[in-house]
Amino acid sequence: MGSGRGPRERMVFSAAQLLRRGGVAATGMREVVAHAGAPRGSLQHYFPGGKEQLVNEAVEWGGGYAAERVGRFLAELPEPSPGALFAAMVRQWTDELATAPDATGCPVAAAVVDRAGSAESTREAAAAAFARWARPVARALTDMGVPAARAEPLATLMISTLEGALLIARAERDPRALTTAVAELGPLLDAAVTGGT
Repeated sequence: MGSGRGPRERMVFSAAQLLRRGGVAATGMREVVAHAGAPRGSLQHYFPGGKEQLVNEAVEWGGGYAAERVGRFLAELPEPSPGALFAAMVRQWTDELATAPDATGCPVAAAVVDRAGSAESTREAAAAAFARWARPVARALTDMGVPAARAEPLATLMISTLEGALLIARAERDPRALTTAVAELGPLLDAAVTGGT
């Protein structure tokens, strides 16, 4: 969690972690405060918009975290390729599924499933989070030689495939859907490299 975070940041982080596990409906405000080790009175101080504001900020955090991870994945790849990037993105989830199956999930997807139909601000926050994640993926694809016109659609395909496979993997408590996604989508992604933009 990081000892340098203040109570507000800890609560946003905690909300994201709890959303990953059980979604919006199962994430209580008291539980967030306890998980964050924050003073109870700080909740209304930092989040006057209540649970909806906290959920939206947790979703925003999730999009930022995913976007930041793209750069880390790229830095760790000995030979960057679209398929290798996708495999690295998926590996985070297969590793988590093996060690903490109940905690494996995306806070952005959880918010969409639970709230997008009832809270317009949450739907907007989730759409913005997915877009924030897709931008560095598309940029990385372009840098690897994928034509610019295909980079954004392929970034969307990568993220949507990952999210769908993660949902199936959670339901089955088995990484099969994730490993299948890598095996089947990787060659298609690599075939998009032309060397020109």
